Amino acid sequence: MAGVFEVEVDGVEHDHGLEQVEHAKMHAKHKGHEAMHAEMVLILIVTLVVAQLVLVQWKQRHPKSYNLVTLFQMWVVPLYFTTKLHWWRFLSTWFIFSVITAYISFRATRKPLACTTPRLVYKWFLLLYKISYATGIFGYSVVMFTLFGINLIFRIKPEDAMDFGVSLLFYGLYYGVLGRDFAEMCADFMASTVGYYSASGMPTKHLSDNICAVCGQPILVDVSEEGIIENTYRLSCNHVFHEFCIRGWCIVGKKQMCPYCKEKVDLKRMFSNPWERPHVMYGQLLDWLRYLVAWQPVIIGFVQGINYVLGLE
Repeated sequence: MAGVFEVEVDGVEHDHGLEQVEHAKMHAKHKGHEAMHAEMVLILIVTLVVAQLVLVQWKQRHPKSYNLVTLFQMWVVPLYFTTKLHWWRFLSTWFIFSVITAYISFRATRKPLACTTPRLVYKWFLLLYKISYATGIFGYSVVMFTLFGINLIFRIKPEDAMDFGVSLLFYGLYYGVLGRDFAEMCADFMASTVGYYSASGMPTKHLSDNICAVCGQPILVDVSEEGIIENTYRLSCNHVFHEFCIRGWCIVGKKQMCPYCKEKVDLKRMFSNPWERPHVMYGQLLDWLRYLVAWQPVIIGFVQGINYVLGLE
């Protein structure tokens, strides 16, 4: 009996010794990981700061190339990840958006410019802007309702409700950002083609009192009258425009100045209706999110490449 007890004790001591050896091996394997993790965090912070400075300088010195590269990355980077993850719903909406926007952009870059093209362009991007705004707000509301447990009233699983809300929020923000950048590009092409606006210098044509400087078409509704389809807006510089044209120019095309004389436009004064102001704030939010959508994946990939070269895991 004593011999059996001694054998059991020896077995326990042997197992304990093996555990100590395995623990020592694991400790030796992970030795120095704390310093390695600190180094990786430092690399990430430094890269983010340097990248932000470089992007700001690039945008200030060469805005056209910056906007073009940013637009291309916003269009392609999500496509790569969603194709890899087999998100077919997003790919379907991306394809429909790309086909329609490509046709609209083609119309906007033609010379001579058809008289119906500016209104077609502004209406499409204004519609896209409003749809993305409503989709993003609805998705955010679903996420908040899920966090407060309201989804349980309708017997919807939290993971299903959260997935639905986050998906809608992603759709709204992504197409909102992408649509605004395409709208700005089309606005520049059309304005230079019409001839009333130039990036620098004086306008190349004289503007008549009853002509809209954005689309070049006559204004049929007086500023003091209520239009059936759209109204007429007068800026602080006394130049008048079609409602759809100036909305597309200022909100969608991100041009906060008069298309003719370049006087700064006060959007809060221009859109005095409180229900219209959220569209202005939403546009500013999209400008801030552009960095996260277009450049953040590239910066993170660059950081991972640095870590791989330095042998950091």
